[in-house]
Amino acid sequence: MKQDRTQLDRLTREFIEQHPGGCAVNVTSRGQKIYYLAAALLLLLLLKFRWDYFIFLVTGILMFWYAAAAFFRGGAALLSWFGRGEEIVSAEEAAAIPAEELPVYTILLPLYHEANIAEKIVRNMERLDYPPEKLDIKLLLEADDSETREALEKAGIPACCEVIVVPDAPPKTKPRACNFGLERARGEFCVIFDAEDAPEPDQLRKAVAVFRRDKSGKLLCVQAKLNYFNAKYNLLTRLFTVEYSTYFDLTLSGYSLFGLPLPLGGTSNHFRTAGLREVGGWDPFNVTEDCDLGLRIYERGYRTRLVNSTTYEEANSQLWNWMRQRSRWVKGFIQTHLVHYRNPFRTVKRLGLYGAFGGFLAVGGSALMMLTNLIFWAVLLLYAGLLLHGAAHGLSFFDQVVGPHTIDDGYQGIPLGAFYLRAWPLVYAGPGEDAFWSIFSQIFFAGSLIMFAANFIFIGIGVAACIKRNYYFLIPAALLMPLYWLMISLAAWKGFWQIFTKPFYWEKTRHGLTGQPEGEQET
Repeated sequence: MKQDRTQLDRLTREFIEQHPGGCAVNVTSRGQKIYYLAAALLLLLLLKFRWDYFIFLVTGILMFWYAAAAFFRGGAALLSWFGRGEEIVSAEEAAAIPAEELPVYTILLPLYHEANIAEKIVRNMERLDYPPEKLDIKLLLEADDSETREALEKAGIPACCEVIVVPDAPPKTKPRACNFGLERARGEFCVIFDAEDAPEPDQLRKAVAVFRRDKSGKLLCVQAKLNYFNAKYNLLTRLFTVEYSTYFDLTLSGYSLFGLPLPLGGTSNHFRTAGLREVGGWDPFNVTEDCDLGLRIYERGYRTRLVNSTTYEEANSQLWNWMRQRSRWVKGFIQTHLVHYRNPFRTVKRLGLYGAFGGFLAVGGSALMMLTNLIFWAVLLLYAGLLLHGAAHGLSFFDQVVGPHTIDDGYQGIPLGAFYLRAWPLVYAGPGEDAFWSIFSQIFFAGSLIMFAANFIFIGIGVAACIKRNYYFLIPAALLMPLYWLMISLAAWKGFWQIFTKPFYWEKTRHGLTGQPEGEQET
């Protein structure tokens, strides 16, 4: 989808010019289109002439990358459990920094149709344990959002806040608004908070302490953890909280221990302002600008660290609202992968082989997992149903799984029009079998069993994350996570479709749905 650049504002045009080939304004390059089209045509030819080879090839590739991404994320979480992938700053150390030594800190607050929580936004900023005279809060409002501005003025805008109206131009995204705030930021450090965020009061002080520990000058970003204050509201918020607890308390810190690029969270990332300007700020066209920025930070030789401070957000409590938000996230992961891996050889040169492989698994691999989950689970359920149907007609599981079926057992399967559907053999063994395909099928079958077992490992990691945060009430929800993964996969396919239809469309997430009192954190 082409973007008319004459309609763009100055900052957006500057970003495109400064990042040729590295901006999501062009989701795919001409070379990528040719490559993907050629691969699709070859697969279609293979499907036409050797459908069996087609199934083996496609399934084998998907299984390899799915398993690689799954074990990568699982390994990061396990490593984090036994190691320490975050900076620990005690409350005493944070409080001991004299007020006169604290630098000016810019807070970027992108807002859009948030009139219903305007008073909460102001109160959450007032709760921060930081000298008000050293806060530079930028309230970033869209030109067509007069109701939020009126609600903020009614709530009382503190003196440390500046309202910045973002010009009405495409794309209407959060990263574009943040670039306008970054241009006018006065602070040595800056941080993004979302509208509903309730950061722990000493978070800015802790971030300053972490930046001061850095002697290399390479620390550009400090990522705080994210979690939810309304976890107990319903089953969806419980499942969402299990996911966030796993990702921010275990997975991301594991990535840090691996020394790999960190896909940042969408909020509570603290930056050295000068360094953030150096790497270009945010890609206005990427709908997960945080993930993209995490890769660009690593590419420029800078690093990101996590800090032991939490920002509490509102977990989506309505299914369709959650679906819109999650499909945008997956769409952004796909965007980021396509932009940063346009040319794999250049990517390896920029990130190094290790960083490129890790970034691929963390971003592209994650998107692939979310997309293929639905396929693998659907095939698994179908096959289990066929096995049970065969067993009900007197066939053992062994006879159905091991093939080929050379003996007429009198069982045809489930009638489906002119065809009969029955469990197909997964392992080919016995007299007359081709040695290569027999061994291949056994390896393939073993890999399938390992992938199935990995689901239970991930359930265990979710339980471990609940225990680590003392969220014992979430353990029953952690056991139901496979259902949540299927929901994620449905949202992922929605996001995948929008890559072709609405690549820059920012699906607004509604906040203030649960009525949770500000600052109340569930434990």
